[in-house]
Amino acid sequence: MIILTDNAAKELKSLIQKQESKDDTGLRLSVSKGGCAGMQYVMQVQQAQDGDQLIEKDGARVYLSPDSLEYLNGCEVYYEYGLTDSGFKIRNPNASRSCGCGTSFEAAGEEGTYDPANECK
Repeated sequence: MIILTDNAAKELKSLIQKQESKDDTGLRLSVSKGGCAGMQYVMQVQQAQDGDQLIEKDGARVYLSPDSLEYLNGCEVYYEYGLTDSGFKIRNPNASRSCGCGTSFEAAGEEGTYDPANECK
């Protein structure tokens, strides 16, 4: 299960309204290999894809990619307001560590298996 905070739901609804997107548009979350810690979050405002799971709060939709559920289960999606960086963030209990910017993580149980130099080959 994923938790979408009140602020994240409010900001997501506002973002989708500003883009004048279709009614079934939401924030699609997935995880892919890469980033400085081994796995990186991918967030896109779009419609659901086949097999996506839906999380909805106050009319805001989050779609979860089925191949990323093991990495996203138990996460909290929140919206952070900052002077230099505002945006959607993820608190992930499945991460053994995260990079400084918070966009990538190392999955628990996979410590030390990622070498970013191998991604460039």
